[in-house]
Parts: sequence; C-alpha cells; structure tokens
Amino acid sequence: MNAPENLHQALNHLGTLPPIPCIARKILSLKIATDEGERALLDLIEKDPPILSKIVGLANSPLFGVNRKILRLHDAAALLGRKRVKMIALSFAMMSSMTRKSPGLLNIQGLWQHSLAVTMTMASLARHMPKNRRPSHEEIYLAGLLHDIGFLVLDYLDPRLSDKFHARLAAEPRRTVEEVETEMLETNHGELGAMLGRHWNLPESIVTVLAYHHVPNDARDAAGQPLVTLVNLAEKLLPTFGIAEPVQMDIAGEEWQSLGIDALKADMLKAKAQEHARDVMAKINA
Repeated sequence: MNAPENLHQALNHLGTLPPIPCIARKILSLKIATDEGERALLDLIEKDPPILSKIVGLANSPLFGVNRKILRLHDAAALLGRKRVKMIALSFAMMSSMTRKSPGLLNIQGLWQHSLAVTMTMASLARHMPKNRRPSHEEIYLAGLLHDIGFLVLDYLDPRLSDKFHARLAAEPRRTVEEVETEMLETNHGELGAMLGRHWNLPESIVTVLAYHHVPNDARDAAGQPLVTLVNLAEKLLPTFGIAEPVQMDIAGEEWQSLGIDALKADMLKAKAQEHARDVMAKINA
C-alpha cells in the first residue's frame, strides 16, 4: 500500500482558487419569476458560447428524450423550463472555472453527465416526499449539479495527484471512492468541495451537501437536510453513471423514511432510476 500523498501544500494556497465567475454572480442575481428576468437570463446565456452550447446540447440529450432537434436557445428553455436553465447555466459556469486547459484522467464530460443524472434522480425522488419537507427546485439542482465539484478542486490544485487518484479508481473498481481517498489523500472530494463552496460564499445548505453527501449521518442537525440524503440516495442508485465513483449501495429503510418516502416504494424507485440510467447510457454509447 502506498503512503498517503501530501496535499497540505496545495491546501495552504486555497486563495489561488478562482473567484466565483462573473457570469455566475450575474445569474445568481437574476429574478427569473418575471418575463424581464427570464429575458435577461437568456441574453446572458446567448453571450456565453460554452454555456449556450451546453444548454442546447442538454435539450437534445437522451436524458430528456426529445424526438426533434432543438437548435434555438428559446426552444431549449421552453423544453427545460426557466428554473432548470438558470441552475444548469449557473452550475456549468462554476464547474468550467475549475477545469484545467490540458485534460487529465478526470472525465469532465462524464462528471457532468453523472452530476446531471444525480440531479434528475433527486428531483424524481423529491416528488414522492411530503410537500412541506421537499427542497426547492433550485436547491435540488444546485446541490445535485455541484455535489462532486471537489473532484475538480483536486484536479485544479494538484493535477498529477488527481491523475494518479483517478487511475487508481479505474484500476480498482471494487473499492469505494472513500477507501481510495483515505489511502491516497489527506482529505476527500467532499471536504475539497466544501472549501470551494465557502470560498465562493455559497449557501451553507449547499456547502453541507458538498461536504457530507457520502456521509449523511455526519450532517445531522446541519443546514442542507434533506438535500444531503437526496444526493446520497441518488448516488447509490447511479454508482457508475458517467464516471466511476463506486459507493456503498445498500439503502436502509430509515433513509427513505428520513425523507418521508414510503419504504414500500423503494424497489419501484430503484428500478425506475436504474432503468432510466441504462436507457440513457445505451443512447449515449450508440
């Protein structure tokens, strides 16, 4: 077994992490409940080609099952909904600011697909929760899309170590991500993501998700519940969608109950999520 690698030097320079992107700040400030706010959002997106291509591309993704080709931003927004467009644009802007120019072994496109699939599974699970306990649509999308951004922080701070880490995950698929992190790192992607979240002054509920989505019991009585549990369950249902992030897949009845979801629906919800994931992956790989 190799000795854990030292990340302390990099972690002492968190100030070198980029500030929250300017376009992300502008998107956050928009009130899209009005026609004026929606027009302002679409104007911002149209002026940012990478975000524009991501939104239109997602509208054509197998994840949304559209049979016709979407070419215009307004058509994509009509399909996806303005709240979803806002959170996707916001999250993509944040993630893009952490992406290094020379690609390494971290599968960026796979990470995005994984994050989006987890988010959509969270939204599906939330529909079975009591309305008074259900997180907002915006919270679900921001938490789900950013939950694994700690992988990008590691890749940004120490590309060499990031490559070694993802090579190990690929070589040892039977081991959980937590086991490999414990062996190779002096931190984990949850802690790294939370550091970035605080650096960007994200809401504490989202920072809690970034920190604890693999260890939800450690987040009891913290801001962010039940978002933490929603992310955790979605990842257990989609352990290899987009990226290889092996996790403990057992889901106890108490976990469903903590969300107010009838545990008798568990098998149905598991089967639905995994069938959807298989269908999407088959279309992506076709």
